[in-house]
Amino acid sequence: MDATAMTCGEALMRLLAAYGVDTVFGIPGVHTLELYKGIAAAGIRHVGVRHEQGAGFMADGYARISGRPGVCVLITGPGVTNAATAMAEAYADSSRVLLISSVNATGDLGLGRGELHELTSQQAVTAPFTGMSATALRPDEVPELIARAFALFGSARPRPAHVAVPIDVLAQAGVKDLRPRCLPSPPSPSTSDVERAASLLGTARRPVMLVGGGAQGCPDAVRRLAERLGAPVVQTRASKGVLTDDHPLSLGATIRLPGTRRILESADVTVAIATEIASTDHWQPRLAMGGKLVRIDLDPTALVRDYPAEAVLHGDAGVTIAALLAALGSGPNEARGFTAGGELQRARTENRAALTPKQRMHAKVLDVMRRALPRDAFIAADSTQLAYTGSQVFPALAARGWLYPVGYGTLGFALPAAIGAKLAAPTRPGCVIIGDGGLLFTVQELATAVDLKIALPIVLWNNDAYGQIKDDMGAKGFPQIGVDLRNPDFLMLARAFGCMAERPESLEAIGTAIEAALRRDVPTLIEVREDASFLG
Repeated sequence: MDATAMTCGEALMRLLAAYGVDTVFGIPGVHTLELYKGIAAAGIRHVGVRHEQGAGFMADGYARISGRPGVCVLITGPGVTNAATAMAEAYADSSRVLLISSVNATGDLGLGRGELHELTSQQAVTAPFTGMSATALRPDEVPELIARAFALFGSARPRPAHVAVPIDVLAQAGVKDLRPRCLPSPPSPSTSDVERAASLLGTARRPVMLVGGGAQGCPDAVRRLAERLGAPVVQTRASKGVLTDDHPLSLGATIRLPGTRRILESADVTVAIATEIASTDHWQPRLAMGGKLVRIDLDPTALVRDYPAEAVLHGDAGVTIAALLAALGSGPNEARGFTAGGELQRARTENRAALTPKQRMHAKVLDVMRRALPRDAFIAADSTQLAYTGSQVFPALAARGWLYPVGYGTLGFALPAAIGAKLAAPTRPGCVIIGDGGLLFTVQELATAVDLKIALPIVLWNNDAYGQIKDDMGAKGFPQIGVDLRNPDFLMLARAFGCMAERPESLEAIGTAIEAALRRDVPTLIEVREDASFLG
């Protein structure tokens, strides 16, 4: 079909397909009819959700596990604001999410006439949590704006993007070219910067690698560099699984535990790869790192923020590590300070011993889960105490295996994110960890998962409370207000949506329930109560 004969809404969906988009998440509305007209013709799968926040989280989960943009198509006004929390989480965690929305007609923008779904400035709403927020005022502006979004995803620090099209423009013709534009490659560091970093690392006796979420796309490069340097690898929660936790050099995402902190403090060179070294990674005023610092990052501002470095390499993590390995040469894989004398094992033992009694209780459940799940399974985790402990002790055995709302710290992420991840990687087993408080934020997406026939164990940690806040209030001697919850019968609720549901009566039964859930074609809610006698 000739592009000039299409409406702008039809052409936009064809253009997305040309960029490789195969799935969009959304709810149709009166302002997006032209976009929906184009979805089927473009050969794009539409996933109908039960709340726009779910659409945003699904797009985020799709993006995190695949490395490709996750796309949602939403209506003007409430569709956009309902997705705002999910978009802000994607912004905080550098996820490639594209929001396509309608907006009021061009003659009504900013006039406050009381039009349906009207915002004073929809673009101003999305600007703080996107790397790009733009409105196409003519059909011929759409191809450039879509190209700008995909350029952002591929050549800079990934941030969500928002492209809005007024409802009158969606109905017009005038998009002439549906070919995807040539996109820039991510930057590579200069030769002199690589040589400086290689000189520091090549002579280090106690090097350590601190790896962040920006390295999720290059696990093999991270492993090769670790083995070349003989360096232990500490990961943030955003990078959990980049180096598998059963690798002899992995200390996992244990940056908060004393054994790992001791290793970091006694390093003579630390190479920080694709990490902000943010407070949400280490929960200290400042992370103590010994010796000199080398930083690798796609974001130039991260290279100079907070922690002065002896060498900075501006570039994509995978490209930069490859250049660094070439500069280091093959060389012997020498036994460095941390890999001799069992020092890493002592750190692991110290970390495990530092767990609190409640964390040890969580670890019992997490150990059973690990045995029940295949090696390549991913976990979509929510802000809940079981997941807080899991971030540190659950063994991640595959890259992109721990999907977690790190920076924004929202509730309700895990269930819709897991649905999006399963659609992006249908052959990869998945599992949800969520709390009783967080589940009710997005519980309606159980209906979406049932519609899609997704096999998904959902481990619900139920303490009838916002448990972490309750504990924090108690520890400070504050009155515990608003933290005790009157919950529904979660098993009946899940069954009402068409899910399977059970409450295991032993640790072994949790594992059996997970294994059975992976064989079904509907989600299974597996309720684990914090006060269960078998956890005592």
